[in-house]
Amino acid sequence: MKTPDLDLATTKPGHPPLRDRALALDHRLFETLASRWPGAGTAPSRPGRSAGAVLWCAAAAALAASRTPRARRAATRGLASLGVAAAALGAVGKRPVRHPRPATGRLPLPGWLRGRPVTTSFPSGHAVSAAAFATGVALESPAWGAVVAPVAASVAVSRVGAGAHFPSDVLAGAALGAGAALAVRGLVPTRGQVTPPARPLAEVPALPEGEGLVLVANTSSGSAERARALRDALPRAEVVLCAPADVTAELEKAAGRARVLGVCGGDGTVNTAARVALRCGLPLAVLPGGTLNHFAYDLGVEDVRDLARALRQGDAVRVDVGRYSCGGRHGVFLNTCSLGVYPELVRERERWSHRIGGWPAGVLAAVRVLRADRHPLEAEFRGRTHPLWLLFAGNGTYHRMGLAPGRRLDLADGRLDVRVVHGGRRPAARLLAAALAGPLTRSPVHAAVQVGRLRLDRVAPGTLLAYDGEVTEVEGRVTLEKLPEALTVYRPVPDY
Repeated sequence: MKTPDLDLATTKPGHPPLRDRALALDHRLFETLASRWPGAGTAPSRPGRSAGAVLWCAAAAALAASRTPRARRAATRGLASLGVAAAALGAVGKRPVRHPRPATGRLPLPGWLRGRPVTTSFPSGHAVSAAAFATGVALESPAWGAVVAPVAASVAVSRVGAGAHFPSDVLAGAALGAGAALAVRGLVPTRGQVTPPARPLAEVPALPEGEGLVLVANTSSGSAERARALRDALPRAEVVLCAPADVTAELEKAAGRARVLGVCGGDGTVNTAARVALRCGLPLAVLPGGTLNHFAYDLGVEDVRDLARALRQGDAVRVDVGRYSCGGRHGVFLNTCSLGVYPELVRERERWSHRIGGWPAGVLAAVRVLRADRHPLEAEFRGRTHPLWLLFAGNGTYHRMGLAPGRRLDLADGRLDVRVVHGGRRPAARLLAAALAGPLTRSPVHAAVQVGRLRLDRVAPGTLLAYDGEVTEVEGRVTLEKLPEALTVYRPVPDY
C-alpha cells in the first residue's frame, strides 16, 4: 500500500531551516504511525473514541471504589487536574497556533474519524486531558499512576494513529496537561510533598504474624471489614468486634492479655484506647475506621497495609498527648480540644446524626448554632477577662499549605496550637473570617499562639468542652497541657 502524500503547506520558503526540519520530522512521524496503526480503515480506535471526560470520570470512580484514602485522594487530584487543564485549554483555545489538521488523503482511517473535527490541530485536547489526569494521579500515588499511565499514553498516541493530530500536537497537549497537574499541586500539596521531621523512635516488639496484638474494633463506625482485613494480613492477631457501649470494657480486657493494644474506630474510640494504653504502659496500634481519622493519617497510617507493615517490622514513635484538667477531673486528647461554639456544634450534630446521617447533621448543626442568639464565652487569661467565640487547642502544630486543610507534621513537638476567635458582634462572620485566615497569627478576629500549657480561670458553669469528638461540661479553672512523648504508637517508616 502506498502511503499518501502529506500536505506540507505549513512549511513555507523562508522559514528557518531548524523549523523546516522539525516540521518535516513531525510529518514523517505522523505518516508512519497513521499508516501502520492497528485496525486502520476497519474499526474505531477505542481509546481515542472514549477519551473524553466520561473515560476519566469512570477511571476516578474505579480508583475511589478501592476505598483507600490514598486512592481517593489520587482520584480527586486527577479530576481537579483535569478541570484546570480544561479551563486552561478553553481560555487559550486553539487560536494562537492555527495548525491545520493532517491532510489524510488516501489514509485508511477508522470509519468514525472520516467526519473529522473542523477545529485546528494544535494542541490535542485528548492528550491534554489524558496527561492531566494521569499526572495528577501519579503525583498523589505513584502506584496508581503506573496503572493509569498506559491508558493515558494509549489515548494520546491513538490521536496520531487515527489521523486526527500530528505528534507535535500530542506532545504539546501532554505538556499542557502535566503543567495543569503541577499547578494543582502548587495550590494543594500532596501528602508526600513535605517530608515530616525526625520523630523520636520507640523500641517496640515486631509482630511478623501479629501474635500478641489484640485489636478492638467499634462496629458502629463500619470498621469491622478493616479489622478482618488486618487479621487476614496478620493471622495470629486477635480481633474483637464490639458495639459502642462495650468498647471501653473490651479495651480493658484486651489490655490484660495483649503485648500490643490495637484499636479500629473513630476519634472517640481511639481516644478511649489511648487512655487505656497510657494507664497500662502498652504500645498502641491504630487502624483508621472512622470518618476523619486525623490522628492515624497524621501518623502516616492510612490503611491495613500501612499498619501491618509497621507491626511486622516493629516501627513505632513516641507522640505527645494533650490533657485537660478541671476541678479534679481530667481527660486526654490526641487531636484537638476546644471551648465555645464548636462544642455546641458537636453536641447538636450528635442529636441529629442518627436521624439524617453525619454530613447532613453537621450542616444542620452549623446553621442552628450560628443562628442562635448567644453570648460569647468569657474566660480569664493572664489576669484579663476575654470574650471568645471559640478557643481551639491542637495537640501539635497544624500547618496549612496552599488551599489544603491543616495537618500536623510532627506529633511530638511539645506544643499546643492555640487558636482564638475573639468575641464581638456577628459570630458567623467572625468564624468564617477566622477559617479563611488559616494560620495567620495577626487578625482582627483571629489570633494564634503555640504554648506548652494554657490556664483559663472563671469559666462559667455549664461551659462545653469538646475533645476528640466527645463533649463534657467544665467550669472554674480549666488547664490545658502537654504530656511530652507519653504514648508509643506503631507507624510505618515514610517511604518518601
